[in-house]
Amino acid sequence: MKITGYRTETYSFRLDRAIGDCNYPGGVDGMGGGFLWIETDEGISGVAPMAGDVEPLFRLIEGQDPREVIGLWRRMVDEVHKSGLALAAGAISAIDIALWDLKAKIAGEPLWRTFGSVEGRARAYASGIDYNLGDEELFAFYDGMAERGVDGGKLKIGLDQEADIRRIGIMHEALSKASDRPHLCIDVNEYWSPKQTIRYMAEIEKHHDITWIEEPARRWDHEGLKLVSQQVKAAVASGENLRTIGEFYPLVQHQAVDILSISAVQAGFTGCRQIAHLGHAYELPVSMMNCQANFMAHLAAALPNHVSMEVVEPGREHCIRFDSHIEDGFIVLGDAAGLGIEVDEDKLAQLQANPPVLTGPFPFPRREGAGLYVKGFQPGEVNWR
Repeated sequence: MKITGYRTETYSFRLDRAIGDCNYPGGVDGMGGGFLWIETDEGISGVAPMAGDVEPLFRLIEGQDPREVIGLWRRMVDEVHKSGLALAAGAISAIDIALWDLKAKIAGEPLWRTFGSVEGRARAYASGIDYNLGDEELFAFYDGMAERGVDGGKLKIGLDQEADIRRIGIMHEALSKASDRPHLCIDVNEYWSPKQTIRYMAEIEKHHDITWIEEPARRWDHEGLKLVSQQVKAAVASGENLRTIGEFYPLVQHQAVDILSISAVQAGFTGCRQIAHLGHAYELPVSMMNCQANFMAHLAAALPNHVSMEVVEPGREHCIRFDSHIEDGFIVLGDAAGLGIEVDEDKLAQLQANPPVLTGPFPFPRREGAGLYVKGFQPGEVNWR
């Protein structure tokens, strides 16, 4: 079997509801998406629900056996040695994911089995990306997840301590349906400085038992992250905005974080798995970030140090059919071959023909005052003030 070609498609879509964090609390209600298909001479294609500029890299895999995934990944990584893996991580991620999908399809098995998982499921935690939600909407989101057995949640905070403490309590109340002691996580998206985090957490932890705080300092600041970890009771999680295993080395070497946040953007399944194994060598748990159709759960299910995977569910699967669901607090993966993802070409074409008018930037820009002072909510910025 040989790789013969590829196809990419991009589109934009409106979310079921807006999402926001402390950098852009009013939120946005839409974003872009894309797919990559890797084609073979035997009519089997692998799909990846994301895409970068794959054209410069495709010549490295054309004509090769798609089952040689790790070798092909290394070939692409070596090609971008001088320019840097981080610049090409998106394209390499897309190709790598599509190749793993192909490898499992060729074997006629779900990808979680190809990765060596005993069972096709990964523990989930609820993440609303929810600074724009009012208190009732906030409760409804976490209550709905608790109905499916999810006993952990992550709340966006950072701009109003009194409101943050109250809203953490709302998340706690909702998740208590699933557990007497739910896991309460918070995320400040690199908005606070380390000293701000320590000061604000001293008050938050008087009221709530926080499981972890995410990105309480800049992503590369191993000294600041370590300072926070040493001074607060909660674990420190970080890493979602890093792209390569090399960028994780300082965090691990300096014992700067307690949980590594990993995802598909870290050079695909192959790159992400390497980072997870680095963490495992140092007894560090990893947490998988969210993605369309929760497809990264295939890898999460096979990682010995995976603690829980972020589930957002604001509605990004407008043209995707997928073989997974959430039950008893887990992402349960089916037995469909590969990722278990099928693209509805008709719905994709409709989205491309009628793109929604989207407002607001995504990804979110960094908010004024970050690391220096807290710029509170502005009039009308969120509708629950």
